[in-house]
Amino acid sequence: MQRGKGRTAGRAGNTGGASDKGADGLRAGSLRHHACGETYAAVDLGTNNCRMLIAHPDAEGFRVIDSFSRITRLGEGLAVTGSLSSTAQVRTIDALKRCADKMDRRGVTVSRNVATEACRRAVNGQEFIARAKEETGISLECISADEEARLALAGCASLLTRDQPYALVFDIGGGSTELLWVKLTDSPYPCIEGFATLPLGVVTVAEACGGGDLCSRTYRAVMDHVTASLRPFEDRHQIGLAIARGEAQMLGTSGTCTTLGGLHLGLGRYDRAAVDGICIDFSDITRLTRSLAGMSHRQRADSPCIGPQRADLVLAGCAILEAICALWPMGRLTVADRGLREGMLLGLMGETDLLGQSPTVSRRPFTPVFPTSQLIAI
Repeated sequence: MQRGKGRTAGRAGNTGGASDKGADGLRAGSLRHHACGETYAAVDLGTNNCRMLIAHPDAEGFRVIDSFSRITRLGEGLAVTGSLSSTAQVRTIDALKRCADKMDRRGVTVSRNVATEACRRAVNGQEFIARAKEETGISLECISADEEARLALAGCASLLTRDQPYALVFDIGGGSTELLWVKLTDSPYPCIEGFATLPLGVVTVAEACGGGDLCSRTYRAVMDHVTASLRPFEDRHQIGLAIARGEAQMLGTSGTCTTLGGLHLGLGRYDRAAVDGICIDFSDITRLTRSLAGMSHRQRADSPCIGPQRADLVLAGCAILEAICALWPMGRLTVADRGLREGMLLGLMGETDLLGQSPTVSRRPFTPVFPTSQLIAI
């Protein structure tokens, strides 16, 4: 956790050209109390993206007042070299400077800034974190895969329906995919029954397959590999039995899911408010992925819900998603355009209240308030 005052500011004026799908006054969760006058920020530095939300607490949870999102591809080439490249670091440092600029201008008083799979895996991940602190003033915390998944769940749990008592919640990231098998209880937060993480994300799969234009044979090979990797998770939790009883639902929070959501709605421009919370039938997911596979790279780049920076990654994400859907045929997917950053904000605001003091007094990692009965990494 970090106080906003005293942060080294980025270069003045470095705020243009950045946008975020969540900057529409999103309210998430339900907070009983909050610290008056505080402005909170959450930075999520992933393998592919650098994203930030800045928010004020309100009676319904929080209201987003500013945001930032940029594709930096910090993990570019990581699967081959084991290190973060110099060019990727420069791109990412520039994005973090812009985050620092926004935080300073908005008067952020409390922030949490996390790094995920790329920094977890890279041999020079900690060196990069130290460099980021020196050059931007932002203190990054490299969190574990299970904490990443728990925070994402905290951010999107409100989209789960009480009609089914169990849910499979997943996040297809740039460098890894996290899955949670949860049970819904009387508590606002689900109970985590099981956790799995795969070292497969849209960037790592696309690079391993020689680029984003996956042929049908390679696409199927990715699906088969993901399925085989997830079978021990199915064997342990018997998710298929819950599906057969009609007791399970599926919630996906990732760029892959939101992209398909935008395409499903036929949006001429991506609209977070329209996509967040929609349900897509598996038959429509198959139709959309087949359509994307039949497009050229240029056609995908020209799609307003994909764009040139994601055109070479979307098929890799679709292959991972289809493997999840095939292994667990629940029939419908709920799409969440919320997750890790929202979970961090709720944690910061809740912790401020629970401690009865500023979060800067405590630098311990946020522990979700919902219980965990079991954690398993594949």
